[in-house]
Order: sequence, then structure tokens, then C-alpha cells
Amino acid sequence: MKRLRSYYMQFRHNNNQAMERKWIFPLAVGSIVSLFLLFLTTLTSFDGSPFLFFYRSSAVTGGSSPFVENQLKPIPISTLPPPPRFAYLISGSAGDCRMLKRTLLALYHPLNQYVVHLDREASSEERLDLEKFVKDHPVFNKVGNVRMIVKANLVTYRGPTMVANTLHAAAILLKEGGDWDWFINLSASDYPLVTQDDLLHTFSYLPRDLNFIDHTSNIGWKEFQRAKPIIIDPGLYSMRKADVFWVTQKRSVPTAFKLFTGSAWMALSRPFVDYCIWGWDNLPRTVLMYYANFLSSPEGLLTCNG
Repeated sequence: MKRLRSYYMQFRHNNNQAMERKWIFPLAVGSIVSLFLLFLTTLTSFDGSPFLFFYRSSAVTGGSSPFVENQLKPIPISTLPPPPRFAYLISGSAGDCRMLKRTLLALYHPLNQYVVHLDREASSEERLDLEKFVKDHPVFNKVGNVRMIVKANLVTYRGPTMVANTLHAAAILLKEGGDWDWFINLSASDYPLVTQDDLLHTFSYLPRDLNFIDHTSNIGWKEFQRAKPIIIDPGLYSMRKADVFWVTQKRSVPTAFKLFTGSAWMALSRPFVDYCIWGWDNLPRTVLMYYANFLSSPEGLLTCNG
């Protein structure tokens, strides 16, 4: 029995060795062939195309590059017009510092430019408070688009010094404000009804040389109460604020240009502001001299230039 068992174990061992020898040769041949084919795929011809015909034909007939970068499609560029930029003047007088800050924060947008002004009637404490607010505000300081007229102007209500202050701010914005499209003058008591993003979006579809001026040539009663009377603004020569006063003599309605009247608050295009400041055909300077003695000159000066 033991001999039979020993014979069976020896037969089984010899059979396993034969089976192992049987699979070694095909496995070795298959490995060599696989390595050879893998090596051929890395070879290229002189023109840079793959060496293997089936690889080249599949790449050509597929119509696509083997590189992923060449298959990426670029994102289409937006056809929306670029957003415009506004340049604001926000002005106030004595007691308006808090309201001016509120208006500035409500109107603020990084794309816009701002000039703030408290006239000479405001106390030194108010002007220093506003100056500190502008300098210490982290966003204003980082973007650098808010400026304050430190040397305050004396502004008389309804007098030509209002126009002088507006032109002063416009000149600063032309020189230091970079690129902007519309100039808007506001007072500290104003407050926006729409967000700046909505306003910028709306204006982005408008021609950049368009002006928004509420005006009319039918001056009516203003001919006798505004155009013919001659007024003097003490703010032009005095250190103390005082109301305008009238002289006894009257003047006729001008014939060198036509009078218009309208609102003192407007949105002016940059080309028009540039024309009003530089005045290369002298009309802006002529009209400015005339309106120096005109009651409520902000309602008429820029409308006549337009």
C-alpha cells in the first residue's frame, strides 16, 4: 500500500513539472512579442508620423490630434460692450459732511472716479473729518479713485461760483481721473435710486458722446428775472460767504448766442466736458463771462455750450 502511494505521488509530481514546462514557452514568446510591439509604437518616421501603419491611419482618419490640448475648444469671447465709467462730483457745505459720506458710499463703484468738496463755509473740523475719511477708508485707499478738493472753494447758492466749482472738479478729473465717459455733478443731499451696476449696464449700450441735459430755449419769465438783471456774486472776491446782490442797470438779451435754461444737475459726456474746459472755438469762455452776472447760472451755462 505504501509503495502504491509513493508511486502515485511521484507520478503527480512529474505531471505537474511537465505542465509547468508546457506553459513556460508560450508565455515567454507572448511577452517578447508584446514588448516588441510596444517598442515599435514609440518609433516615428523621418516626417514625424508614427511608424506603425495602423496607428498612423487611425490618427489620420480620425481627424483629431493625439494631443488633448489640440482638442480643447476656446471659450467664445463675450459680445457685450465694455462697461462705461462715471466721474462724480459730490459737493456740500456747512453741516453736510455726514450726508456727503453717505452719498459717496451709496454711489461708490471701483470703476468710477469721484471728487468730493466741502465749501469754505464748512468748518475746518468737517473738512478734516472728510479728508480723514477718504484717506483712511481701505477700499478708497486701495483703488485710489476718490479725491478731495482740500483747498476749499467759496460757493454761493445760485451764483457763478457754483459753476466755477463744477468746472474745477471737472478739470481735476480730466487731469487725474484716468479714463471715464460721463461726468455727473451731485450735492450731498442726493441719493441714488438705482445701483451703480444697473446704471453702468444701462449706459454701456449708449453712445459715449451723448449728453443728458434738461433744457429748453423757451426761457419765458426767466428773460426778465434772470437774463436781463445783472447780479454780483461776492464769492468771486470775498473770503466770507454772502448772498448775491443786484445792480440797478439791466442788460439786453444776447444776440451772439442763444439762451437756454434747464436743470443744474446733468450727465455730460467726456468730449463735451473737454470742450467746455479747453474751449478751442472760444464759445465756452464767452458764455462763461456772460453768466458770471447771471442769476442761477448753473441752469444755463452748460446748456448754452451744448
